[in-house]
Amino acid sequence: MQRRTEAAEPMGSKPLEKVRAAGRLTARERLDYLLDEGSFVEFDQHARHRTHDFGMQAKRPATDGIVTGFGTIDGREVCIFSQDGTVFGGALGEVYGEKMTKIQRLAVTTGRPLIGLYEGAGARIQDGAVSLDWIARTFLHNIEASGVVPQISVIMGACAGGNAYSPALTDFVVMVDETSKMFVTGPDVIKTVTGEEISQEELGGAWIHMQQGGNCHYVAESDEDALDWVADLLEYLPSNNRQKSAPRPATPTDAEADATDAAALDSLIPDSPNTPYEVRDVIAHIADDGEFLEVMEQRAENVVTAFGRIEDQPVGFVANQPMVLAGCLDIDSAEKAARFIRTCDSFNIPIVMLVDVPGFLPGANQEHSGILRRGAKLLYAYGEATVPKVTVTMRKAYGGAYCVMGSKGLGADVNLAWPTAQIAVMGASGAVGFINRKDIANARDSGVSDEELRELIAKYERNYEDEMLNPYKAAERGLIDSV
Repeated sequence: MQRRTEAAEPMGSKPLEKVRAAGRLTARERLDYLLDEGSFVEFDQHARHRTHDFGMQAKRPATDGIVTGFGTIDGREVCIFSQDGTVFGGALGEVYGEKMTKIQRLAVTTGRPLIGLYEGAGARIQDGAVSLDWIARTFLHNIEASGVVPQISVIMGACAGGNAYSPALTDFVVMVDETSKMFVTGPDVIKTVTGEEISQEELGGAWIHMQQGGNCHYVAESDEDALDWVADLLEYLPSNNRQKSAPRPATPTDAEADATDAAALDSLIPDSPNTPYEVRDVIAHIADDGEFLEVMEQRAENVVTAFGRIEDQPVGFVANQPMVLAGCLDIDSAEKAARFIRTCDSFNIPIVMLVDVPGFLPGANQEHSGILRRGAKLLYAYGEATVPKVTVTMRKAYGGAYCVMGSKGLGADVNLAWPTAQIAVMGASGAVGFINRKDIANARDSGVSDEELRELIAKYERNYEDEMLNPYKAAERGLIDSV
């Protein structure tokens, strides 16, 4: 009993009281909150470090700063570890690394999702090079698990060095607003080396990693909110890459409700091609019960990525957002969509593309920042995906962006289009400037009035819209399967 008590409070009760006073959960409380009651089976509860340098032999707390084991979430078996920031600041040493890699290996060999609750200061200085070796081993196990089992990281405090790199190797990273910090080198080191003064929040806070770094998939309001999101996410994911997500029990179809939803869906797209609308409303009308779980919501908001269900089958939605940059693709949105598609493909989740894209965002900054190389990630991700792929063109699909957003030529299995969809190399205004350039120039030289010139251009644009800006031209060629 004494050994169990020591494992529960390896540094005594005072450090745990400080954690609770800050409104946070302790390492074990996180497990109690997330896992089904009584399901947790702990490994290496009585493990202690073996270091004797720097007086460490006098401080050998149980667990060595990490709680590991397996349990269930809503009946689903998962492997899990929870780093304890009250023990040596959560820094990783030899025994700590042994425990962490053991549970990483177990996740892969048994085909269970791996959940990491991170809070630690990187390598344990007192362990020297050995600690660095074990950090590298945790990286290797993250890499070997990639695409085999879902890996979900929750940043529960400040994470530096190796404890920041490891989450970056996983599929999903959840952070808590004002609590989570993640950086390779902390503010003190930066000040010493460069003289720059910056706070932990400014350097590696949750919103920095969501909006700028692109490392965070969800910013939670509290520890509990973060863990709730993990449980919600698991509902859409299989346990490993050999399984399909278990569909929920089918419910009787309400034909009248379906008809109502279809009518409402038809009215969501504005008649004007330039009027913005909220694409999340479209997703809500398609997804079962209007429910979906958005990923990276505040990152590259011109594309929405979300998990949902269609007739109980989990799917991944990738949708252009006309409310932001008119739905144009840019570097950040292409990388966001590419990563999401890779994850869906890894875990047998069909992909639904909802397309309303006028093109790639023009600008020297985009070109100089590598839009060709980084935008190509989306081409690779979609082209290599082997899961079922369905594309719905809602409105605009112009130029190279048409190709990238789930076109038939890029490997889509089924391509559908709204009757008002516009599929072409470019919009009417730009096309007329090329096709009818000489006629417009001749009319201008002949001395027609500005009003007459505008009417002529409008006529050419209407002709282009009637002949080219509709889905039927593409359907004639087999590029659209159904309108």
